[in-house]
Amino acid sequence: MKKIHFIGIGGIGLSALAKFLFNDGHKISGSDIKQTEITNDLATNFDAKITIPHHADAVEGVDRVIYSAAVRPNNPEYQRAKELGIELLSRKEALKSILGEKEVYAVGGAHGKSTTSAMLASIIPESNALIGAISKEFGSNVRNYPNNKVVFEADESDESFLNSNPYLAIVTNVEPEHMEYYGYDEERFYAAYRNFLSLAQIRVINAEDTFLASLEMESIKLYPSKDITNIEFVLVEGEPHTKFELLDLGAFEVFGFGNHIALDASLAILGALELGEKIEDIRENLLHYKGIKKRFDIVQNQEECVVIDDYGHHPTEIKVTMESLQTYKGLRQFSRLNVIWQPHKYSRTMDNLQGFVECFEGVDELVILPIWAAGELEVDIDLKGAFSRYKLLMADSVTKEDGIVKVFKDGHIIQEYSDGLVTAFGAGDITYQIRGEA
Repeated sequence: MKKIHFIGIGGIGLSALAKFLFNDGHKISGSDIKQTEITNDLATNFDAKITIPHHADAVEGVDRVIYSAAVRPNNPEYQRAKELGIELLSRKEALKSILGEKEVYAVGGAHGKSTTSAMLASIIPESNALIGAISKEFGSNVRNYPNNKVVFEADESDESFLNSNPYLAIVTNVEPEHMEYYGYDEERFYAAYRNFLSLAQIRVINAEDTFLASLEMESIKLYPSKDITNIEFVLVEGEPHTKFELLDLGAFEVFGFGNHIALDASLAILGALELGEKIEDIRENLLHYKGIKKRFDIVQNQEECVVIDDYGHHPTEIKVTMESLQTYKGLRQFSRLNVIWQPHKYSRTMDNLQGFVECFEGVDELVILPIWAAGELEVDIDLKGAFSRYKLLMADSVTKEDGIVKVFKDGHIIQEYSDGLVTAFGAGDITYQIRGEA
């Protein structure tokens, strides 16, 4: 047993590693800038000593320190650990020792990797899981069993997926992002994916993705436009489900709406088949998947008003979710779709501004909240001008009380939504605002 301290333990990725190592028999502690639902869970259920905010004393007496990508060398805990000669590892470096002995089923891609990972964990029922989101099936970003199998959401943002020791690698799609890490070098970015896939013994890819289609590597190839047929969207107790047929394997049903849901499920199904799971077990276990928190997450399901929280923070993600929302709106016979968007990062908003302008097409009213900086320096972006084609409200915050979504500007309520479909997009604190927890 080691005493392991995590700097930035409140993040979804680092908290998953902390829980995983706790379940492997280690004593964990950690620190972050502020107290959150995640830090409370770690303190209550994983016996973790949590320090808020960072403090040099927090690393006293520990054997190893693991820190998140956001931590800089001037962090007081980082500096103190260095002075004391404690082993210091980035999350990326730590993966090698954590996953090195495991049989890892790694899921990578620009979009859909959390969903595909959670589906794969549902299909392989007694697998460990380390996911960058909360699976609603097991209420956590981590699941533990006393065996060697690990479903792992593999992150390309800092090339850490190259340290994940994949036995199976699934890639949903590839789209350049996090380019600041790759020095804005597309060849380096694509090479990272090539290397990730080459590490695996079994590869399953979406072969209609331009980059993945170009690879000359032995892989199980899914051609969604012809392999997935008879896609149908249905409501089960007001919740979205997608039915589809895959190759000659018969019909499947999965929680969620959209062609992308059928695609993610199909990749997980093909991966599980390669691992030796029986098709009838796969069909049944896929029904255990309940979605993931903050992805088309229905936080209020009333007859006259449904409120959805969605993590989408890139135009491609938002566009496919908007298509699903229009389908859902039709099936629920709602007349209006109102969207609240909290842009995430100045750099992402600027780099993809035109895509963002186009992806909200079909919305009845668009509320834009201040950009969630995520540590970046403020940049002046004329969002009001850029989004002038929409019925637009520039606001400061929202909340939900007694089934009504309230929109605030300068301390006053400027709009209320009490009927129809209301959806909030963003990866910042919008998730707490729309749930009435802010």
